[in-house]
Amino acid sequence: MPSAASTIGSPVALGVFLLALAALLTLDLGVLNRSAHRIAPREAAIWTLVCVALSLAFDGWIYLAHGAQPALEFFTGYVVEYALSVDNLFVFLILFGYFAVPETLQHRVLFWGILGAIVLRATFVLLGAALIAAFHWVLYIFGAFLLFTGARLLWQKDDELFDPVNNGVTRLFRRFIPLTQSYHGKSFFVRLDGSRYATPLFMVLVLVEATDVVFAVDSIPAVFGVTRDPFIVFTSNICAILGLRSLYFLLAHLMDRFHFLKIGLGLVLLFIGGKMVVADLYDMPIAVSLGVIALLLGGSVLLSWLWPKKENAG
Repeated sequence: MPSAASTIGSPVALGVFLLALAALLTLDLGVLNRSAHRIAPREAAIWTLVCVALSLAFDGWIYLAHGAQPALEFFTGYVVEYALSVDNLFVFLILFGYFAVPETLQHRVLFWGILGAIVLRATFVLLGAALIAAFHWVLYIFGAFLLFTGARLLWQKDDELFDPVNNGVTRLFRRFIPLTQSYHGKSFFVRLDGSRYATPLFMVLVLVEATDVVFAVDSIPAVFGVTRDPFIVFTSNICAILGLRSLYFLLAHLMDRFHFLKIGLGLVLLFIGGKMVVADLYDMPIAVSLGVIALLLGGSVLLSWLWPKKENAG
């Protein structure tokens, strides 16, 4: 594993990546989704494939420019982040269902949620990299935290995943911000009787951002368990969450079929956490780590297909 200070990302490489990211987001909202509409499965599938293809192409550039080791680190971090992001999809499903967000407006919420997530992930990566560079023992804290999170995920019941009613963010929002009772098109704010109100769409956006804080606390240390290169950690995170929105629209009606995936994710966190704790004693090759992660995730998906929930059986 590379040292905490080493990175393959030059300022030019990071600048090109950010410019490409800005162009992709502009194309998404400014051209392809300028008008609010329901995202059909076919459109979601195409956009998901585009995001995956672009991520693999970027990994191909890493391989050609910097070799196999950084390319494997990026791909492993991408797989870990993408898999952990599935929990976000369950929360999106709960939020949109509870607040009855119209299907034509769901894309808008997730788009702006992605923008906030990009800023948040960049902040977390910079902070994590600085802490690891200054204090090597922070890796042990990250590892112990992942062990705790993985164990909690294994024992967590489905109905404990997210509660939109008793959520602290929801209570604070309702207490301090005037809220309309109904949606007003795609607007986050409206002016009524001379006063400015937030719409339920904005509250859902705030909840999406708040949940991403929680998931980033898990996923960023997990990717640092794969590589300590901040450029790879950041770019693999961003490439994964870019495809998260389209993946939601593709799998929204199928997510209850992956009931063993939570166990797979918990085991992945336990594996990476344990790997970080013993890193000074045994530095596991990245190819072995990728194989274990793929086995755990693939096995959980396969078990979900072989032994579906009773209500999904048949």
